[in-house]
Amino acid sequence: MRSYLLAQPSRPAEGRRPLVIVLHGAGASAGQVMGQAFPPSPLSVWLEIAERENVVVLAADAGAGGWSDCFASVEKVAKKDDVAFISALIDKAVAEYDVDAGRVYLIGVSRGGLLAYRAAVEIPHKLAAFSVALSCMPPPHAARPPTVALPALIIGCTADPLMPYRGGKYFYTLGFLDPVCSIEDSARTWRELAGLPDQASVLELPKLNHWDKTRATRWIWGDAADGLQVGLYKIENGGHAEPSITKRYPYFINKLVGRQNADFEVAEAAWDFFKDKRAAR
Repeated sequence: MRSYLLAQPSRPAEGRRPLVIVLHGAGASAGQVMGQAFPPSPLSVWLEIAERENVVVLAADAGAGGWSDCFASVEKVAKKDDVAFISALIDKAVAEYDVDAGRVYLIGVSRGGLLAYRAAVEIPHKLAAFSVALSCMPPPHAARPPTVALPALIIGCTADPLMPYRGGKYFYTLGFLDPVCSIEDSARTWRELAGLPDQASVLELPKLNHWDKTRATRWIWGDAADGLQVGLYKIENGGHAEPSITKRYPYFINKLVGRQNADFEVAEAAWDFFKDKRAAR
């Protein structure tokens, strides 16, 4: 048996609604990313977006053993196939929650991001776009590479103590994490697969607070908001913490995982990227 949490907007739908599936990180839960457990998750802002934009939001729960992500062995996937779980959730949402099969979006953070990469490789036909925060792609030899282009938004922090922005592996993560590609190489993989030009639209986000020692810059490749685009948010001096203006991690967590950017909401940035995109037919 697998579990998930569902948020549906209170007002009636005018036709079928978009679906956003949220994948939590290691040690977290569906409850935590939906704002029901400590610490406060920036991804819980999806609840506000669901009500405002008439979106169905579904938070999957990894359960015992964590996600079978893109580094999972064949044996682990045979016992617990989380991409099959995501696929089944999409089918259920389309059948039971009036979801538009052409507007299904996936966002994952940390280990959930590693699963989002795997889902984007294995079931691209079921996704209109995906986003990953604080998570790098595996090297080509370590996992199946993508073969179908998808709109992708990747968010990385240069001082992340768990997922190295420049790739590789920190010695102190021991067997918990495998070597990864860099954040920029992860974005490049999807950009090149989509055949997008090297030149990007670049925006340096304005500083909202003098005490915030991080700085965020956004790159977008592809001109059409309703077409193939790849986006990258680079957060200088940011740690393993999702950016948020309103959902701030406690001081002691920042001491452990590094600084949290306060110039934008990760969920709002993802929705802005997702909202005009539809699955290719």
